[in-house]
Amino acid sequence: MDRLDGPGRLMIVTDLDNTMVDHNDPQNLALLRFNALWEAYYRYNSMLVFSTGRSCISYKKLRKKKPLLTPDITVMSVGTEIAYGEEMIPDEGWVQYLNHKWDRNIVLEETAKFPQLKFQAESAQRPHKVSFFVGNDEAQEVIKVLPKRLENRGLDVKIIYSGGEALDVLPQGAGKGQALAYLLKNLTSDGKQPVNTLVCGDSGNDAELFSVPEVYGVMVSNAQEELLQWHAENTINNPKIIHASERCAAGIIQAVGHFKLGVNKSPRDVMDISDDRIKTIHPSHEVVKFYMFYERWRRAEVENSEHYMQNLKEVSHLSGIFVHPSGVERPLHDCIDAMRMCYGDKQGIYFRVWVDRVSAAQIGSDAWLVKFDKWESSEEGSNCCLVTALLSSKNAIPSGFTWVHVHQTWLTGYRVEDEQSWLF
Repeated sequence: MDRLDGPGRLMIVTDLDNTMVDHNDPQNLALLRFNALWEAYYRYNSMLVFSTGRSCISYKKLRKKKPLLTPDITVMSVGTEIAYGEEMIPDEGWVQYLNHKWDRNIVLEETAKFPQLKFQAESAQRPHKVSFFVGNDEAQEVIKVLPKRLENRGLDVKIIYSGGEALDVLPQGAGKGQALAYLLKNLTSDGKQPVNTLVCGDSGNDAELFSVPEVYGVMVSNAQEELLQWHAENTINNPKIIHASERCAAGIIQAVGHFKLGVNKSPRDVMDISDDRIKTIHPSHEVVKFYMFYERWRRAEVENSEHYMQNLKEVSHLSGIFVHPSGVERPLHDCIDAMRMCYGDKQGIYFRVWVDRVSAAQIGSDAWLVKFDKWESSEEGSNCCLVTALLSSKNAIPSGFTWVHVHQTWLTGYRVEDEQSWLF
């Protein structure tokens, strides 16, 4: 977490499937609303943690299917693995901690004595997690007997049952809640403990997150009965935990507003993104605002008005340059003129744009160097550019920032031949 110099403003710790990601939403609108909110107002001073039951392999597959942001920390395999940053650097201290009174071979020997347990896919099996499928009634028998048998063989384990079918055997010290407690302890030692922490979940393996002291919590509206029952039995009178009325990522946004943890109005909820009354508070908001308009212009969701083109030119330096991934340069104002011809070219078809990993460094009294990933997703697939932009805050324009220079390069594996070569 070298990105932060001190305590983070907010840390969101969220499950993925059916919490951050709504598999019933093929347009991913709630997820994209969260993405815009996070990158515009929180990325630069807060932390995003994905806490998932998925293994590393399964998690990476999900990222290829859904427009997920890059988290600061990833907790995988039901709290048995912790990794940092885009490179997913493993936390070796956590590995050593989980080795205490754990022997995977002994777990395999003892669970083999329960024929009702059916192994999950090989990709779900991890060094500190052995996973099965089992029905609810049969699961209760296993949960009652197996821990004692493993204790008699010198192990200390826990069993987590979720979704009415998934049973995981883990070291006693593992789990989403314990992983979060471990992270908070380390962040506190480094002087980076977040001012507020919001945990988000929908199923039984998320329950431990809500038990961590001092956190806020949201069970999304589509939470499973097992989590709601746990809440009723353990934390029903805790005002810091709510059951949202919105599904998945929309429920997370709702909780940010309910607990007054910060801005909870996503740029995607502002229809006139070029309205001068919308004040930019940070270069990251300027970036999100621009690409939100770019998407809506091509989808014909804003009026085909000269006002918008003039507004873009006002926030683009007269001698500003855009460098295409091919290396060819063109004036920014020429690129804006090219946009005029592409109004509505994506109307009626799937086309979404979002930004990820927005970072901004002030390199002068009125100059900002901004870096981010720009994603475009359409029916043909997804492509991504790494973007470096120079913004100036010198001119007294309504948005507060002027685009001076934009340089794009293809992210490895995402090079495409775009028919609209000179669009942003």
